[in-house]
Amino acid sequence: MEDVDIDFSNYIKYTVKKGDTLYSIAKEFDTTVDKIKNDNDLSSNNLEIGMILLIQDNVNAVEECFGEDFDILDNYMIYTVQKGDSLYSIAKKFNTTVNEIETLNNLDSINLSIGQELKIPNTYGNTTKYIVQKGESLYSIAKKFNTTVDSIKAKNNLTSNLLSIGQELII
Repeated sequence: MEDVDIDFSNYIKYTVKKGDTLYSIAKEFDTTVDKIKNDNDLSSNNLEIGMILLIQDNVNAVEECFGEDFDILDNYMIYTVQKGDSLYSIAKKFNTTVNEIETLNNLDSINLSIGQELKIPNTYGNTTKYIVQKGESLYSIAKKFNTTVDSIKAKNNLTSNLLSIGQELII
C-alpha cells in the first residue's frame, strides 16, 4: 500500500463503545461508512469495543472551506432513507412525487435500503417549515436542505446550536 499524505487536523479520535456500528458512527458524525473504513484502513465492518477510529470533523471542515456565505447551486437535497420509509412517504414528506424522486435518482425499483441516500427535488423555494427529528443537528439539517447552519440560526433567531426533538424550524 502506498503512503498517502492526509491532513489529520480535521479529524477527531473516536473510541468505539458497546452497541456502536459503522453505520451508527457514520450517521452521528455525518459521514459515510466507506469514508470511515478508508480513513482507518478497515477491511470489514467489524468493530471492537475500545477501538479508536479517526473520524473527519465535517462540521468544522465544511465551515472552514466554504464559510457561512457558501451557496448551493444544486436544485436538490440529499435525504438518507430511514426505517419505515417508502418512496411514497418520502415524496409526501418533501412535497414532491414518487416519479420525480425515481427520475432524479435513476431508480428502476421502488425498493429502498435503510441508509440509502436519495436526491430529493428542492421544491421549497426560499423557506419551508421542518420538524427536528431524533439525532439531528443544525449541520445535518443544513446539509439536508442545501443551506448553512448560520442561515437556519438567523431565520429562527437561534443563539445556540442546541435543538429539541419536535422543534419547528424555518429553513
